[in-house]
Parts: sequence; structure tokens; C-alpha cells
Amino acid sequence: MKKAGEYIKNYVYEGTINAYARLAGVPLREAFDKLYRSRLYTEIHRGISDMHCRSDGYLAEELHRELIHQQDNII
Repeated sequence: MKKAGEYIKNYVYEGTINAYARLAGVPLREAFDKLYRSRLYTEIHRGISDMHCRSDGYLAEELHRELIHQQDNII
């Protein structure tokens, strides 16, 4: 049986993916891939800084900032 925290995290992942897809104008599949390969996902999954308590919009913006920062460091 899953714990309540696992259900909450799954709900947060879904909301963040949807919000990021709208924010970035990308397909859901791309948003899914970007979240699951991000530092933000690790923080939510591990319960760091109570990230699971943040709104979908806030988490989508955090993901967007993280990805922009990664691109800036590659160039």
C-alpha cells in the first residue's frame, strides 16, 4: 500500500508537468522528461525544503529557471 506522501508527490509531479508545459509551450511528454531529469525532481522526491508544498506554478517556474541556468552553463 502506498503512503499518503507518495500520492501527494505524484499529484505534485502531474501538476508541475502540466504547468511547465503551458509555461514553456512544450508538449507534455517533453515537460515530463525535463522534470524527471531535473534537480527539482530530486528535491521533491527526497522531500527537501518541503518542495511538495509549493504550488504547481511556482514549481514550473523553478524548473524553467533551472533549465535556463543549465543552458547558460553549457554555452
